[in-house]
Parts: sequence; C-alpha cells; structure tokens
Amino acid sequence: MTFNRLRSTALVAGILLMAGPALAEPLFWSTQAKPVEETQRMREQVLAGFPGGVDYQPSDEGPWITRIQAEAQAGRGTIAVLGGLHGDLSSLGANLVDLSGIDVSAVGPAMVELGRLGTTEQKYIPWMQATYLMVANKKALPYLPAGADINALSYDQFIAWTKALAEGTGGPKFGFPAGPRGLKHRFFQGFLLPSYTGSTVTEFRSAEAEVAWNKFKELWAYTNPASTGYGFMQEQLLTEEVWVAFDHVARIADAFNQRPDDFVAFPAPAGPKGRAFMPVLAGIAVPTTAPDKAQALALVAFMLKPETQIATLRATNFFPVIATDMPADMPPSVRASAAAIAAMTGAADALPALLPMGLGDKGGQFSQIYTDTFERIVLNGQPVRAVLDEEAAVLRALMIEANAPCWAPDAASDGPCPVK
Repeated sequence: MTFNRLRSTALVAGILLMAGPALAEPLFWSTQAKPVEETQRMREQVLAGFPGGVDYQPSDEGPWITRIQAEAQAGRGTIAVLGGLHGDLSSLGANLVDLSGIDVSAVGPAMVELGRLGTTEQKYIPWMQATYLMVANKKALPYLPAGADINALSYDQFIAWTKALAEGTGGPKFGFPAGPRGLKHRFFQGFLLPSYTGSTVTEFRSAEAEVAWNKFKELWAYTNPASTGYGFMQEQLLTEEVWVAFDHVARIADAFNQRPDDFVAFPAPAGPKGRAFMPVLAGIAVPTTAPDKAQALALVAFMLKPETQIATLRATNFFPVIATDMPADMPPSVRASAAAIAAMTGAADALPALLPMGLGDKGGQFSQIYTDTFERIVLNGQPVRAVLDEEAAVLRALMIEANAPCWAPDAASDGPCPVK
C-alpha cells in the first residue's frame, strides 16, 4: 500500500471516527438562543450533561419551519427535538409526538394546557419563559388592604392599595409605563382585558371590557400623572418617584440589582375571569419523524430537570417553567422575579394571554389600537362604550386584513379572529 493510499485511508477513518458520535447526538433544532454567546452557553452549560451529547442548532424562523416541513413531507428526518416559542410550534400539531408520558407535574397547569395546542395530546412541553410583573417598594406594604395577600390580589384590592398610598403619602405612588417607550399595550392585551373578559380580541367591545376600562380609570386616579412619560419603570422605582409599578422583568431588573433589600416582585392582580398574564413562552417538542424517539423523549425530560432549568436561565435569561430554588449567586433581580413568576404561573386562577400571533407586519397596528383606546378613554375622557365600538371596528378590519386566527385566551377560530 502506498503512502498516499495509507494517508487517504487514515483520513477517511478519521472522518468516520469524528462523524460517528456526532451522528448519534440528537439534533435540537431551535428558534431560541440564536446569538453566538447564548448558543455556546446552551451547548457547553446546558446540554453538555445529557448522555451522549446534543447537537444544538439555532435557526431563524423561516429556515426552521422549512426544514421541519420538508422532513414531514419526506416521512423521515434527522431532527430529534424542536425548540421554539408557542407561536412557532402552534401550526405543527399534526406533526408532533404526544408527550403525555412526560412528568409535567412541576409546571403550572395553565402552561401545560397551552402545550396541548387545543388537542387532548401534549404536543409540546413548556421549556422556558419571560413575562411582566408588578414591583413594590417595601415602604408600600403597610398600606395594603387588611387581609390582602400580595401574591393573590384582585384588581379591587390593588386599586384600594393605590388609593391608600396616595392618601397616606400625599400623592399618587403607582407608576405605569405609559410613555412612548413604555409597554402599556401589553398590559391591556395580556393582563387587564383578559382578566375581565377572558379574551384579548373577540370580546374587545363587550360589557365586561367596558367594566375593565372603567376599573383602569379608577386606578389611573391614583397613578402618578408623570406616567405618560415613563418607559423603563426601574428608573422611577429607584428614585422613589413611584413605590409600585408594572413592567417587563427586564425593565425592572436594575431596581432589584441596585437595592435588593428594598423591593418585592409580585403577580399582577386578578379579575372575574382569572389572573391573566402575558408569558413569552418557549416550548420543546418531538417531531413524528424523529430518528430515535426514545432518545428524543429523554432529552425533553432532561430539559425539565431543576438543574437544567437553572442552567437554561443562566444561558438565555429566560426563566424556569417550574418552581425551583434560585442559587445564591444569581442576581437579586432573577431571584425576586423567579419567585413572583412561579406564584403567577402556578396560581389556581392563572390565565395565560399569549403575545399576538399571525399578524405579520401588522403587529404594530394591532398594538396601536389598544394604545389609542387607552388614550381616548383614560387620558382624554371619552365615553367608554363609544370608544370601544369605534376601535372594535378598526380591530375587526385589521384581523380580517391580516387573516390572523385567534390565540389564547381566545378560542381557536377558522379564519380571522372574530370581534363581536
């Protein structure tokens, strides 16, 4: 055998040796943790502990769905596990394995239900989440209504609290991100309206929605009027311009990290339909074409282990979907937020209201309707019923134009989500 043939044979053998283990690794095909640093942390800190290793490959949404559809059409594939937001997974139900055999008892039942995608099967398992929370300076706690549980407040109790704060301190102490950079529309879409109507879209102009907006008008009377300029609420919490606030977890982090002993995070209030909240929920699923389903199911179960959930938090800044103790070296904001998120998502009356889906490039127009409704009713004092009737017509036309079906908590629809 010549030297060149020996070298060639050795090269081929080396390639096979390298390729062998890689082929045995389950392919985790995900729309999440796409930045290079997060991808590396997912591989080295989260998935390295899975027996045999994992081939974690992030992808943009377009190529992600194209590959899944191609493998489904071919009837065989290489993808073992899928990772994506609820909206990414929502159209794939027919191509996903039933995961009902995996223990999800540590996950909030409302999120488990979302993973069924409207079927009787567990189409995906909740994986990680982010959301919005309430924050209070501990100075505000003595003003809570008698007998009130800060982790289980109603809107009536919350309004009574803000009233007591305003009267007891000489001015309104609730802060709301109603400025140009504020996420006020998410509060109306995911918290206030679903809590009173059980809906984000269909019941937009209902009598229950009218009650919700009137409740918010009551709350606004005890809200710092400078809120119309507020963006990230951590700033006003730190200056003590406000003592209680609502915002996304990322926009309150500095308050906890700079003064961890001064603040407490807690769930948003509940209305007659439940404790509505807006999770940014990612799930993990197994396609029917997975090459080794037993291995894929083992990986899904691995992602729910407490230590894996904590490692995922470190890698992605998305929070666990299970209640678990936070390590002491976690930033104070993470420890405080995780406890409040667990209380909110695990509540008996939890009502997840998902981020808008299926709107394409019309998402901004959708959110503007809720902002316009707020400004007309609350800031300009226009009649609630007249505003809801007029804005509902705009919303109805937009849903038809976008051909966007309903998303939770609205019931599934054939065609555009209806606005009654």
